[in-house]
Amino acid sequence: MKSTTIAVDLAKNVFQIAVSNHPGKVAETHRITRKGFLRFFAERKPALILLEACGTAHFWAREIQQLGHQVLLLPPGDVRRYVRRNKTDSSDAKGLLEAHRNEDIHPVPIKSVAQQTLTGLHRLRSAWVADRTARINLVRGILRELGLLLPVGAHHVVPKVWAMIEDAGCAIPDPLRLALAEACLEIREFEQRIQAAECQLRVLATQIPVIQRLLSIPGIGLITATALVGFVGSVLRFPSSRHFASFLGLTPRERSSGQTRRLGAISKRGDAYLRMLLIHGARTVLIAAKNLEKPDQLRSWALHVQRKRGSNKATVALANKIARIVWAVWINETSYQSKALAA
Repeated sequence: MKSTTIAVDLAKNVFQIAVSNHPGKVAETHRITRKGFLRFFAERKPALILLEACGTAHFWAREIQQLGHQVLLLPPGDVRRYVRRNKTDSSDAKGLLEAHRNEDIHPVPIKSVAQQTLTGLHRLRSAWVADRTARINLVRGILRELGLLLPVGAHHVVPKVWAMIEDAGCAIPDPLRLALAEACLEIREFEQRIQAAECQLRVLATQIPVIQRLLSIPGIGLITATALVGFVGSVLRFPSSRHFASFLGLTPRERSSGQTRRLGAISKRGDAYLRMLLIHGARTVLIAAKNLEKPDQLRSWALHVQRKRGSNKATVALANKIARIVWAVWINETSYQSKALAA
């Protein structure tokens, strides 16, 4: 570890800096604008730089690393516990110094530009999917108020609505026809944006070998594989597959004391988007396994859990198992190979 530790409270324009030469003591404090931020680190000797893993943190971490410093990103939720009394920029910087002294707080890996590209595409795609769903539900609700029901399934909405708009005898009022036509165009536009984002993800997936290996796992498709590589960063920070599943919130929440051990539902900690993708993938594997004549070991186990505990618990249990397989495939740099069920 460097002898000098510098904690930085990031912001848009003004950055608060606390310099510590001895644990628990702040030797210097600085308040620097964005223009002189990198110049401050360029003029100092190599040191350990502490940042919160918040907005713009990965960009600044890469820039500071190029100046010869060692950079650590700490989880904001863990740092907040070390902020005493009122929350100010100065107390936030001191909280970073104190949180770093706790060995149970693990740093967040610094993302590369390629990983941030994947996460950016995923966030844009998720926003467009949500907007498309909102437009579809809005159109359904308006037509339902007029006594017109649309079939179940998002793919039915635009064709059926266009047919109603073009039908002069339909009960849709004339002033509403133009607005509904605009809503249909918006839905088609969102669908084109979603497809374009998926095409970009498909191109990037061919350039990253680990994504190709993750695609060999049941329940892992293009969206889930690229999301895992983009949002997780480095899988080397997890010492075991259980730690990785716990990071995703797929392990039971524990409330134990003395000789009594209580395990509840899954903790739902970590990234909700990744957990959602894994659970949806597990549900797809479970549904498809019912139609297989000779399911492999993984699918047979999932079907056994389903018969014993129900579909929902079996789906989550299979998602947990898939997450552990993801860790093994990623860490061992090998593709998944299914095992036939023993006679």
